[in-house]
Amino acid sequence: MTEQNLADDDWSTALSEQAEQESTQQYQKAESGIFKDLTDNDVKSSTHPNIDFILDIPLHITVELGRTKILIKNLLQLTQGSIIELDGLAGEPLDVLVNGCLIAHGEVVVVNDQFGIRLCDIVSPADRINKLNR
Repeated sequence: MTEQNLADDDWSTALSEQAEQESTQQYQKAESGIFKDLTDNDVKSSTHPNIDFILDIPLHITVELGRTKILIKNLLQLTQGSIIELDGLAGEPLDVLVNGCLIAHGEVVVVNDQFGIRLCDIVSPADRINKLNR
């Protein structure tokens, strides 16, 4: 082999070793940086979640006495004093909906000439999720 071929072989060997070292270092940085962040920081944040940023989001709360279906021709015949029959029974708990999702049942109360609702039963998170899937 000539001196030039030996120099080329040495040069290519050195370049391949350098490339191996750089890829190993990048892998180690990624492994120590990414996986460390995922395991250490996320575990800490999930045990002490900071939910302050959602506290000022407005929600619509609706209290529902009952529901019914009515034909348009019957709706057009309604006048002052007409009675619409609902599917809810008298004395039955009312549905409390937040943004259209049932979260509780309650009963009507009057406080200082204003209506309110006393929550009697909170719907479990599992039941709320099941109703979302329907």
